[in-house]
Amino acid sequence: MVPVAAPARSKKAAPAEAELPFRSRADEVYDQLKRDIADFRLVPGDRFTENEICDRLGVSRTPVRQALIRLQQEGYVEVLFRAGWRVLPFDFQQFEQLYDLRMVLETTAVHRLCESGRAVDRAQLDALAAIWLVPVDQRSSDAAQVAGWDEDFHCQLVAAAGNAEMARVHREVTDRIRIIRRLDFTQQPRIDATYEEHAKILKAVRANRGDQAAMMLRAHIETSQSEVRKITLHQVYLARQQGG
Repeated sequence: MVPVAAPARSKKAAPAEAELPFRSRADEVYDQLKRDIADFRLVPGDRFTENEICDRLGVSRTPVRQALIRLQQEGYVEVLFRAGWRVLPFDFQQFEQLYDLRMVLETTAVHRLCESGRAVDRAQLDALAAIWLVPVDQRSSDAAQVAGWDEDFHCQLVAAAGNAEMARVHREVTDRIRIIRRLDFTQQPRIDATYEEHAKILKAVRANRGDQAAMMLRAHIETSQSEVRKITLHQVYLARQQGG
């Protein structure tokens, strides 16, 4: 009997590596300049030229120009006639309006989180609890770290409620007020208060006490909004010095 050859095993193709979204040099310059503004390396009122940015970042003028035009459209910088560019001063009226919108989105989200029968992301709430429901001696005193965690706290509360469009709009609002919110964490008492207030809000949400959670969240945002009104240009320059 002639032996029958076993059928050849098909080789499985190696899984293709996930392709990262293409990022242009202009995208990279845009991200860097936005970080410079958020971290107060560029502060409201600062003037600069495209050549200065090119030299500092080691890139050509085209991506710098493209990045600056994008930042101009978003209200971060303005072009000066024959005098380069300037970081726009704070528009406190706009910040007030964005805080109002933020309050509507977040209080709506916590009500949804506490409604029975809704599919919410409990894992996100547990992750927040691991940061904010900790003993006092385990709290962070790093202002930059707490500022980042604070932003994540509010974004994750909205995201956990399960409405993707609401979360998207909230992220856009968060992006617009990031620079001003960071000044709210330059003093230790505000860091301590943030831990206390976040803990109370989380406990109310986890106990499905929607009205109580929304009331505390509203008070929490109003306190932050009040602190923003006290910000002066001098504080902005001090923040730049502290940030190095």
